[in-house]
Amino acid sequence: MSRRMDYLINNRIIYRRGPISDTPTMIFDWGNYYENGTFECYELFRSKAKINTYKSLRWHLLVLLYLNPTLTEKKFKNLCKVIATISNNFITFDITEDALNKIIDNIYSLDLEAPPKNKIRKIIFKDQTGLTRSEKLSIVGKLIGRSKVATKESIYDCMNAIHDMHERITVQNIARMLGCSTRTVYRNLDNQLKNEKNIMNSML
Repeated sequence: MSRRMDYLINNRIIYRRGPISDTPTMIFDWGNYYENGTFECYELFRSKAKINTYKSLRWHLLVLLYLNPTLTEKKFKNLCKVIATISNNFITFDITEDALNKIIDNIYSLDLEAPPKNKIRKIIFKDQTGLTRSEKLSIVGKLIGRSKVATKESIYDCMNAIHDMHERITVQNIARMLGCSTRTVYRNLDNQLKNEKNIMNSML
C-alpha cells in the first residue's frame, strides 16, 4: 500500500522545500550544486523508507510545522495523527495517543524561528530529471570528487549524495565516485562515518 499522500496534497501541506536563502555555486539543467553545502533543503517522504523511531517521528513532525507555520493547533494535531497511524504507511511502529500528544504539545510550544536541524546537501537534483542512477553518480563524482582526494568531508558528501538517490552506500561506490582506491576510503572512514553509513543504509 502507498502512503496517504492525498491527505497532504488535499490539505495543501508543504512537505518539500528547496533552499530559500543559500545561493547555488553552479546551476545545471538537472539541479544545483552548493560548494559549501546547504542545510535549507527539506524533502520529506521522497524515498520509500518509513519513519521507524520516535526521534525520526518527532523530527518529521517538527519539519512539517516549520514548513507550514500557519497551521492551527487543531490542524497540526490532525496531521500528526495521520502521520502516526500505521495503516497510512508513514510509520512502522505503534505509538500511544498519550505519547503522541506529548510530542505534539512539545513541538507546538517551540519557537520555530530557527529551522529544524537538517543534514547538509551539496548536490540537489530536480524531480524527473530523466537521468539514470549511473549518470547521477557520475555527476556527483565529478563535482564532489574533483580533487580526487578522499577526505572525511568528501566521503561524507558522497555518502549523503548516494543516500539521497536511495542507493545503498558501499566503500566501492564511494571510491568510484572519488576516483580513488577502496583502501584509501577505508583509511579515512573513521568510526563516526561508519556509524553514519550504517544509519543511512538502515533507512533504505
